[in-house]
Amino acid sequence: MKEGLGGGWESLLLASYSSKREESFTNRSVQTMNKNVLTIGGLDPSGCAGVLADLKTFSAWRVYGLAVITAITAQNTQKVDAVYPVALEIIGAQLESLVNDIEIHAIKIGLLPDAKTAELIVELLKGFHLTNIVVDPVLRSSTGYQFADEKTIAVYRDKLIPMAEAVTPNLEEASVFTGLEVQDVPSMKEAATKLFEMGARNVVITGGHLPSRAIDVHYDGIKHSLFDAPRVVSKNTRGTGCTFASVLAIHLARKLKIVSAIDPAKKYIARGLLHPFQIGKGEQGPLNHNVAI
Repeated sequence: MKEGLGGGWESLLLASYSSKREESFTNRSVQTMNKNVLTIGGLDPSGCAGVLADLKTFSAWRVYGLAVITAITAQNTQKVDAVYPVALEIIGAQLESLVNDIEIHAIKIGLLPDAKTAELIVELLKGFHLTNIVVDPVLRSSTGYQFADEKTIAVYRDKLIPMAEAVTPNLEEASVFTGLEVQDVPSMKEAATKLFEMGARNVVITGGHLPSRAIDVHYDGIKHSLFDAPRVVSKNTRGTGCTFASVLAIHLARKLKIVSAIDPAKKYIARGLLHPFQIGKGEQGPLNHNVAI
């Protein structure tokens, strides 16, 4: 009898503990996932970059991810075979459906396949009064495919960057927008100042392609801040730029300053690089988003 009674109480206590634990987890989930972050960009069917990488990042950081697709690409770990722009009316319909129903707390903008699409996004953002925008310009793929022509680059520079709470170009992109040869920290600082003068309220030039250290430069119109970290040697670097910009958007959604997002973003990406998994036959595989934040 005692043994049976003990087993019964043990079961009841275990059930009570499990219920409380599940309730606690649920409450934490609700508290942390009460922000909605939208990614606007291209669909990479391999899942390495673009909106799929953004959505993985949103999930890892426990915010709710939304997406508007601007282009469907045919690509894998080896190369980009083709880019198919989504019809303008479909892009507009996607965003209108979302804003009519869901509050959007921050936006990350990636691939815009042509100037007409870029112009449309500018008008939609203005028309729907959307803010907390992170612009991650996608000019060329890591496998060498040229996404943006001169007209598209001009829309990024003249219309999207002035709307951005933050812009996150790499060295090559910063060079294209500013006309400078951006290849070291002094030139990164100079380019960051020029991009700020174009209208972006925060500029973060990412230095993942620097030869020795991974140094990012942040400029907010007041001072240049350096975020220095060791280079992580890894072949799984696809999607790092998308992921970095997504973490910044997450921090904006949570009403945190951009400068506070840079170090956590770098550490998250470093962990993803240090714990890779290999898919496909390409030289560059995807970042692992399934690491602790």
